[in-house]
Amino acid sequence: MKGHHKQSSVLTALLKHDIVTKDTIDTISADFLQQAKPFIRFLIEDKNLNANSIATILSRSFGFPLIDLNAFDSTMIPEGIRNEKLIRKHNALPLFLRGKVLFVAMSDPTNLDALEDIQFNTGFPTELVLTNDQSLQLFIDKILEEESDALDITDIDAAELAGIDVEEERKEDDNATGDKEDAPIVVYINKILLDAIRKGASDLHFEPYEKSYRIRFRVDGILTEMAKPPVSLASRMAARLKVMSKLDIAERRVPQDGRIKLALSKKKSIDFRVSTLPTMWGEKVVMRILDSSSAMLGIEMLGYEPAQKKIYMEALEQPQGMILVTGPTGSGKTVSLYTGLNILNTEERNISTAEDPVEINLDGVNQVQINVRAGLTFPNALRSFLRQDPDIVMVGEIRDLETAEIAIKAAQTGHLVLSTLHTNSASETLTRLLNMGVPSYNVASSVSIIIAQRLARRLCNRCKVEDVVPTAELEKQGFTALQLSNIQLFKPVGCEQCTGGYKGRVGVYEVIKISDKMSSIIMEGGNSMDIAQQCQREGYNNLRQSGLEKAHQGVTSLAEINRVTSA
Repeated sequence: MKGHHKQSSVLTALLKHDIVTKDTIDTISADFLQQAKPFIRFLIEDKNLNANSIATILSRSFGFPLIDLNAFDSTMIPEGIRNEKLIRKHNALPLFLRGKVLFVAMSDPTNLDALEDIQFNTGFPTELVLTNDQSLQLFIDKILEEESDALDITDIDAAELAGIDVEEERKEDDNATGDKEDAPIVVYINKILLDAIRKGASDLHFEPYEKSYRIRFRVDGILTEMAKPPVSLASRMAARLKVMSKLDIAERRVPQDGRIKLALSKKKSIDFRVSTLPTMWGEKVVMRILDSSSAMLGIEMLGYEPAQKKIYMEALEQPQGMILVTGPTGSGKTVSLYTGLNILNTEERNISTAEDPVEINLDGVNQVQINVRAGLTFPNALRSFLRQDPDIVMVGEIRDLETAEIAIKAAQTGHLVLSTLHTNSASETLTRLLNMGVPSYNVASSVSIIIAQRLARRLCNRCKVEDVVPTAELEKQGFTALQLSNIQLFKPVGCEQCTGGYKGRVGVYEVIKISDKMSSIIMEGGNSMDIAQQCQREGYNNLRQSGLEKAHQGVTSLAEINRVTSA
């Protein structure tokens, strides 16, 4: 009878909103008794009722808040309380903790037994938030699948690391350093690679010198020495890395480029881009870690301010035009572009990219690796794209006039073009195109938005402390009067969970939408300073101002903003 009462209260709410009729209520109740699925799912799957409509009506009728899981950041889900048995049993997902209250997403507001069960098992008081049942099922599947795939890398034995078949590699190359004496080198390098992944490094440097050898990791943009193996191992370590990268180990006089694919599990793998360089005392090897999950972060995780995100999203929705991302190497340009491509990557669109090199593989996107020696250059790739019915084109970098002209032509003829340039600010990007030789009217008519960016290290939330800075100094740094009226800055300390007081990075952005006035300045031959002044008049924050806002929000420190932006 208790279950029947729950069904009746749901049906009564749906009846008031004409989703069901009085004539069908008895039939629905009778049919449900023959099912072994949750009542809300039964209504959607067996009675063809709309999942969104049901969620909205139940939210209004029972007074519980409604949440859109498509816009929810899954990293907020507390890891220690994900109990798959409970989640599957109740079709209920613990979402986040606020204070000591655990908020639980459910599609059935009458299933209070679930809240009691979750509260008993977790020890936290629970609150219900309603959501679309179909979205809830997909989200639960995604979270639990990620959790089963998420490998605790600390459990991996470097000597048995998947994805590197040592014996097979030795058979393939007779010149490989061999025999049992190399086993320690194999294990040692596997351990180094695992350590780099654990620490969240972006690059590894293996560097030989006359009397020493060092290995450095770049973590959160900063290089740190991690190991100093004996210099006598330099040549054997370089040979091992070259074997793994399928490079010619006998060639030590010229640079080589290769890749390593490291399988951590059946579904999780990490790619390394490998570059060797002959130096005075041996071959320096630099490896860049290419983790495809970085391209799937979602725009909410990148650090755009709401107004900046709105400009970027609106530009992505346009059928044509050019989106340019600019900044130095390592400033996150690739992730910004790939995030945009992921948003655009639907069945209805044909997306092609020309990259040098292709860093991250995107399913559903036609990615072309530039090969200058074979004649496959950026201009040639772009010309081919335009003959292949494209909707969206991404050019890894605009390096010369020929590439710029073809990209601009594509942007003017019904295609959305995304690309990068190496300049210091948004305004300088426009003048860079003009200096390449692109006519001003083409620049003014084709460029939609420009994003200049840097990456700043995030303060560790566990150990950061307040940073007291005199008001006069803050004014000198560039903080506005509004910011100074309510300001609390923080500085790094350092703990066992971070690196020098910082953990992770956040983007600092200058996002400029090209206005009619800016187009006029370009057409009239204005310089980057004229354009920058117009950007300020139109209320766009430059990189420095955006960085100070990040410090004002407590995301990073003033010292870090001073490091990545100019005062």
